Amino acid sequence: MTKTKWALDPTHSSVDFSVRHMMIANVKGTFNSFNATIEADPADLTTASIEFSVDTASVDTRNKDRDGHLVSADFFDVENHPTMTFKATNIEKTDDDEYNVTGDLTLRGTTKPETFVVTFEGQGKDPWGNEKVGFSAVGTINRSDYGLVWNAALETGGVLVAEKVKINLQLQAAKAE
Repeated sequence: MTKTKWALDPTHSSVDFSVRHMMIANVKGTFNSFNATIEADPADLTTASIEFSVDTASVDTRNKDRDGHLVSADFFDVENHPTMTFKATNIEKTDDDEYNVTGDLTLRGTTKPETFVVTFEGQGKDPWGNEKVGFSAVGTINRSDYGLVWNAALETGGVLVAEKVKINLQLQAAKAE
């Protein structure tokens, strides 16, 4: 198969994250607004072109006060940095449908290489005859690498917010015409 352009289906996709809170639990959140440009042969992603963008103001942790803090200068600073982006620079096949996708992640004005494990979940036609593909991606970043350094010490030791942030993407895309 040759490389094909795929249009992200945001209604069947998600960008989620989790981070340790108070060193005893995980807080989860999602971004409600994101987009991707994908040009790929689903049978072999090693030649794919992948670009992803997230509207950081669309963060949703089911808590308005926390979301307000996350969009502030303490964290995402959406007034000055409204978008988080990822552009793949190297893709290595590691198993039948699994790849290490390395690329430049830009968050809060800082760009660093990050690697995500991407799984090709499958391909098929929906009831209306549209060709669809599915991918999942997981990875972990260190938030302080991107200037997200706000924290608070706990009376019992440790900190309020962990450094590591786990990222989980579930993506469905339709063959672009």
